[in-house]
Amino acid sequence: MRLTQLRSFHAVATTGSFTAAAQSLHVSQPTVTTQVGQLEELYKVELFHRTGRRVLTTEVGQRLLAISRQMFSLEGEALQLLRESGELRTGHLRVAAVGPAQVTAMLAAFHQRYPGIKVSVSTGNSQDVLDRLVDYSADVGVLAQVASDDRFVSIPYTDHPVVIFCSTNHRFAKRKSIKIAELAGEKLILREQGSTTRKALENALKRANVEADVVMEVASREIIREAVIQNLGIATVSEVEFVPGPGLHAVHISDAAIRTHVHMVCLAERRETRMVRAFFDIVGQHPNALAPRHR
Repeated sequence: MRLTQLRSFHAVATTGSFTAAAQSLHVSQPTVTTQVGQLEELYKVELFHRTGRRVLTTEVGQRLLAISRQMFSLEGEALQLLRESGELRTGHLRVAAVGPAQVTAMLAAFHQRYPGIKVSVSTGNSQDVLDRLVDYSADVGVLAQVASDDRFVSIPYTDHPVVIFCSTNHRFAKRKSIKIAELAGEKLILREQGSTTRKALENALKRANVEADVVMEVASREIIREAVIQNLGIATVSEVEFVPGPGLHAVHISDAAIRTHVHMVCLAERRETRMVRAFFDIVGQHPNALAPRHR
């Protein structure tokens, strides 16, 4: 197997097409097609399902992709180490975050210190962030909670209260705060399973022996906002993430300490790579940041 063949496979698998793969590798499409075909023929395997313009990885292709991601991530680290001396001047940091509010200040501080580093950000729920770290498609993660897992190192960064937000036509709309018992029977619009904001609210309701009515489960923050504006139910969000707007009103819960926590996370095996270490050092200068620890 030649590295160029594996690189062509990896490009097709990650971009989803032979055309996009060729563009990313700066070679012709027939070259990519030939190299992938040679790899399949050499090992008598099928790496892709080709249906029209769609290209989907087979089960073997998925397993090979997991390996190639790790290989090319390490290759990138090796190139970065060789190209740089002294301070970080060039490179690419990939951040996975549960939301823009948690990561914006961190990125601003990092960019100020390392203006030559390209930063890309992907978003998802907490499980999405951890999955991206595990498959090497992200270098660091920003999320609310990390279960005990020796694969990861986390730095507690800060925390924020969780607030309720409702339609301006809702009975809570003229209130600044409510008691948690007042949520009994209320129609709730919640994020998907895996959302730490949802988990924080559900734990608080359970402690208070309060039963609410979950009417919708939505993965999109934008759809949740629109559903709340239409008074289909009320929702929760970390206070720092709430964006005021027409038709919306935020309400605090006065008698329950419902908070979400922000952690910086990376794979334990990558903690001492230069890019990750530099980012964690910036985070460590924040007054709310604590000493790094394994979770």
